[in-house]
Amino acid sequence: MAESFNSTLKTEFVYRRAVTTRTQARVQIGAWIETFYNRRRRHSACGGLSPMQYENHDRERSAA
Repeated sequence: MAESFNSTLKTEFVYRRAVTTRTQARVQIGAWIETFYNRRRRHSACGGLSPMQYENHDRERSAA
């Protein structure tokens, strides 16, 4: 899974942007992970749901 994540990060984020400092890269990558990768991007390991949707669905199922 880590290799898949790193590949996605490079393909969908790193190669499409130019940053000048490590700090800028950390901030932008963190924002990308939090706003896109975890909230909107669908993952096959989660049954086609985003990680956030999957966790909410799993939490609702456990509460029932």
